[in-house]
Parts: sequence; C-alpha cells; structure tokens
Amino acid sequence: MRLPPNHVAIRVIQEDHDRLSAVIHGMQYFARAIGKGGNASDPKVFRAMLLYISDYPEKVHHPKEDLFLFARLRSRTGEVNAAIDELEAQHASGEALVHELEHALTRYEFEGEAAAKPFLDLVERYAKFYFDHMRLEEEVILPAANQYLEAEDWELLDHEFALEKDPLTGTDYKAGFEKLFSLIVNIAPAPIGLGPAIPD
Repeated sequence: MRLPPNHVAIRVIQEDHDRLSAVIHGMQYFARAIGKGGNASDPKVFRAMLLYISDYPEKVHHPKEDLFLFARLRSRTGEVNAAIDELEAQHASGEALVHELEHALTRYEFEGEAAAKPFLDLVERYAKFYFDHMRLEEEVILPAANQYLEAEDWELLDHEFALEKDPLTGTDYKAGFEKLFSLIVNIAPAPIGLGPAIPD
C-alpha cells in the first residue's frame, strides 16, 4: 500500500516508479511477443525503452535517493540500514544489467530466433529485479522516512526532488525525459502505448 503523497519527494518517487513500471511492462510485452513466435515491434521501441531506463534511473532517480533520501534517513535512524545497503548495491548493479539487455537485444537483431529465449529470459530477470527494488523502496524506505525524518529533512528533500535535475551535474533533464517517454508511448503498440497493435 502506498503512502499518501504528502511530500513532494514522495510524490516524485512514486511518479518515477509509475513511469519506470510502464516502460518495463512494455519491455516484457514485446519480449513475450517474440518468445511466443509472434511479430514484434520495430527494435527502435526497445531501444527507446532501454535508453529511458538506462539514463533516467542512473542519472536522475538513483543519485537523488543515494545523496539525499538515504543519507538523511541514515542520519536519523539505523533501523533500515540493511535495506538501504541492499538498495545502494542494486543501484550499482542495475546499470550492468541494462548493458546486458542492450547486448542481448543486439544479438537478437543479428541472430533472430536463436537468440530470442536468452533475450526474453534477461528481460524477465531485469523486470523482477526492478519491481522488487521499487517495492522495497515503497514498502520499507518511504514509510521509514515518513516516521523518522524531520521537517528540515523534508524541506531539503522536497526541494531537491522538485528540481528534476541531475544532482551530480546540475543538468535539467525534465524536458528530455518527458519527450522520450512521450515517444515511447506514441510508438509502442497497444495495449502498452498508442501505436498500432502488434499483429498475431
């Protein structure tokens, strides 16, 4: 069960998770279509999704959590340190999984059916990895933040999460990622997006 978005930071994290979930569900849909021997969409749809999950979590979402949410939570309580340790390790390993996905997709493009199952298996493994990751944040970290963080913590977090900037470089990513997400929605076929349905 989700917390009410009574802080900007919580709302932004939950909205980020919703978008990432939509993109990952889209990847599963396409990979499963391939696994069933059906016709898949243009590989550019996969590549747009991979670009989104590669750049957005790694350059915007995760750094904010590491530098602000997790750090502030550690300073207020040790109750969720094990969960934070696990999430930080997942942040570090998530990028490697995305590179594996890119490689598996390229191999599928060159080898066709022979490389379909490894690609499908990797997509499913990544989906489980990321859905478990988001669940841990929403079911453990955010409730702990709601319990232990103080007004000055939320003031900082709400400010930083509202910026929609990469805290490592200060670059404004919002417009670019909005455009990319819109592209994914428009080119992905139904029922994932607004594009034409994939024929059976």
